[in-house]
Amino acid sequence: MVAALFIIDVQNDFTEGGALGVNGGAAVAADITTFLWANADHYCVVVASRDWHDANSDNGGHFAMDAEPNFVDTWPPHCVAGTYGAEYDPALNTGQITMHVRKGQGVPAYSIFEGITDDGESIPAMLDRLEIERIDIVGIATDYCVLASALDAVATGRSVRVLTRLVAGVAPESSVAALATMQEAGITLVSEHD
Repeated sequence: MVAALFIIDVQNDFTEGGALGVNGGAAVAADITTFLWANADHYCVVVASRDWHDANSDNGGHFAMDAEPNFVDTWPPHCVAGTYGAEYDPALNTGQITMHVRKGQGVPAYSIFEGITDDGESIPAMLDRLEIERIDIVGIATDYCVLASALDAVATGRSVRVLTRLVAGVAPESSVAALATMQEAGITLVSEHD
């Protein structure tokens, strides 16, 4: 089966100490690196997404500029293009990533499918071009961007797996609910050793 690995938003602003850091984010970054050393050859393509928001903009209402963020639809500024917060967490070795995707350039964006590659290609076009049959997903955050990416992936009709030891979520309750939603949508939840 021709497979792709999607690494979702393993960025400094989403790991500990970042603007929206999640507990366990840095450990997930390091664990993904370990996983890649052992498994990158099993994938036709390794795709990493990053939020890449515009500076000096509310990014379509995504950033709370004049009010407190509600942490549902509005957020503190994060992952602003060209800043340290937007860069990959240093524990993630990017040497085995073969494709980079930027999303949220001036607009809210959660799913990797809302981004484009550095070559300007959409994710559906890339999946079709490479004849990808299965997508494995890892990264941050389980209950937001991983969830949105996984749901969009399974909607393409492909086999989708989320490697549950290689994700970190914002909150335990919403992460458990997100994993349940994924299962209900037909997404397989596995450990990275399966």
